[in-house]
Amino acid sequence: MRMLEQEEENDDTAEVTWEDQQRINTFSKINTRTRGIQEKLEELKQEKEALDDLATELELSDEDQPVLYKVGEAFLHMPHLQAVKRLERDQNVIDTRVAALAAQADECEAEMKDLKVTLYAKFGKAINLDE
Repeated sequence: MRMLEQEEENDDTAEVTWEDQQRINTFSKINTRTRGIQEKLEELKQEKEALDDLATELELSDEDQPVLYKVGEAFLHMPHLQAVKRLERDQNVIDTRVAALAAQADECEAEMKDLKVTLYAKFGKAINLDE
């Protein structure tokens, strides 16, 4: 543990205005939203990996045998060709959702970056906006 130097200790001389507080609150909201988006992205990536594994299994399976395919919480027997088509549709849906969430995450990051510049310019070391 280190002691703060006198100049670092008194670095909080900037007054927090109502606008500054609104910027800090906005940053916090966006940061929370970004974390939620990142969690959803991780879930979707795992789902995509599972679908990719299923695609590999379907390529190796016998086309004459019905396939168990998960729909929601249940597994249904369906013909191989129908399962392949359903798999392609599910993969496209996940790809679309991943792209949309990634775009939202990029927007949030850009907003946070702008707010960081503004807040660090005014408060310097007196505020910590990094994780």
